[in-house]
Amino acid sequence: MNLMRILNVSRIALCCISLSIFGIFSCKTEGDEPGNILVKSITIVGDFITDGGTSQLSTVISPDNAANQVVEWEVSNEEVATITQQGLLTAVSNGIVIVTATAIDGSGVAGTKSIQVSGVGGDGPDPVLIESITIQGNDIKDGSSQQLSVEVLPANADNKNVTWSVSDENIAEISQTGLLTPIDNGTVTVTATAADGSGVTGTLEIEISGIPEDGLVVDNEGDLLTALSNANPGDKIYLKEGTYSFNSTISISKSGTEGNLISLLPYPGDEGRPLFDFSAMAENSSNRGIQLNGSYWHIKGIDVYNAGDNGMFIKGHDNLIEFCTFFENSDSGLQIGNGASNNTVLNCDSYYNADSSIENADGFACKLDAGDGNKFIGCRAWQNLDDGWDGYMRGNDNITTVYENCWAIRNGILKNGTVGGGDGNGFKTGGSDDKDLKHHGIFTNCIAAGNVVDGFDHNSNRGDVTLYNCAGHDNGRNINFGSGNIANSLIIKNTVSIGGGGDSYLATTTDITNNSWQNGLSATEADYESLDIDLLLAPRQEDGSLPDVDYMKLLNTSDLINKGVDVGLEYNGAAPDIGAFESVN
Repeated sequence: MNLMRILNVSRIALCCISLSIFGIFSCKTEGDEPGNILVKSITIVGDFITDGGTSQLSTVISPDNAANQVVEWEVSNEEVATITQQGLLTAVSNGIVIVTATAIDGSGVAGTKSIQVSGVGGDGPDPVLIESITIQGNDIKDGSSQQLSVEVLPANADNKNVTWSVSDENIAEISQTGLLTPIDNGTVTVTATAADGSGVTGTLEIEISGIPEDGLVVDNEGDLLTALSNANPGDKIYLKEGTYSFNSTISISKSGTEGNLISLLPYPGDEGRPLFDFSAMAENSSNRGIQLNGSYWHIKGIDVYNAGDNGMFIKGHDNLIEFCTFFENSDSGLQIGNGASNNTVLNCDSYYNADSSIENADGFACKLDAGDGNKFIGCRAWQNLDDGWDGYMRGNDNITTVYENCWAIRNGILKNGTVGGGDGNGFKTGGSDDKDLKHHGIFTNCIAAGNVVDGFDHNSNRGDVTLYNCAGHDNGRNINFGSGNIANSLIIKNTVSIGGGGDSYLATTTDITNNSWQNGLSATEADYESLDIDLLLAPRQEDGSLPDVDYMKLLNTSDLINKGVDVGLEYNGAAPDIGAFESVN
């Protein structure tokens, strides 16, 4: 049995109870319940037919907030005129026909209108009727909607309108404009019927595939919240493209299990993305957009906008957040805290996050009381008010966070291009109130470019920090590990520093070799295909991976090629190159 494709919120009909007590009756109807208001009157609006053609009828429903305003149309005499379920009245012969529109909400209310039909036959030429209809469309292979059209012959037919229908509404639905919307995988026959009374039809068999067989499809806020609260290990929730507006925090408390994640995924085949819009929220530290309390979730392909605090806050463990964006939130776009551990943030972007005080909000923050083993892979943070990544500690100690192929770009600069009041670092590795806590960090193939203050920032972190094949370019200082409250250890290998102010590389123990400022090397613009920082902001690839750009790609004439040392990363040639990208030898 196929799972339901679209979550429907059931409407519960209330029975009318009639109590007879000394001749006094009391009746409670659906209309007494908010959201279940019944139709009380129907007025038909439309013109007489004077030219033997058609008249489009419509209804005025009272009350105007009736829950179900759909009506069924019928005529008293189809030898005078016929009517579609969309209210299109078509003349057949001259005369008078009574049109009835009946509510389908169970109220039994109907409206009638007497329509005079004339102009059929007459002294003019006979109407040119449709003789053939050809439906134009294709099989659907990705589960997405398709707009169908018709070719009508003869080309000079007086009325080329058609009505649409499908053989199985469990497989697909079709609008009267010909938009075919898949519901389930299978084959459906689409029929287009001439509206001119000729009785001509055209049919097309369409095979539908690509509908997820293993999950629940939702397309509105209420159904989404219900699906999240009812999720069980292994469940998949597919979210249709569009804007989902919320004015309060989405708190996710259910958890999957190891090997049976709960997944919130974009609907396959949609060209757009789901946008979670929290604009209705006030700026407040309690107004996070999404709070992930649960564990073993896979959340992919959503955009989180304008929350009153963090766009997403993670408290759980072993979650995967993939190909998401967090922008213009009033605190860090994505923050990990409250002991959250072993979470992976993959191919995500966080940008333009800023609070109204213009001195807080990072792109990503694994800080304060975050747990151990969190990873950022293939992520970008740009033009966040404070830092691209913030690892400041308070409430926990001695944790390790891993950063792979991450880019921190122009942090400290606001969306409008001005410098804000934040710290303006690319990667703030740690720090603490008492300047004695340890946040160990492992950075591989990471880039810090154009950040206002530091690219890779010590900030009194007392932990162990490793930089392998990283790059600092045009930051205030590219790498700054200072002499105050120095780090326990600092390893830097195969890393490039170009532009920027004076760097420092101090720690209790250091292992700093094979970098662009050592062994007689010096990185210059002549080493690279491009140093245009804007290239780092190019659109991601279709699978969410970072864009393939010319920025900091080594020219084959560069003396930084094969001048690195093996640190366990893949490389071409005799030895690794220096910098974030390996050349093809």
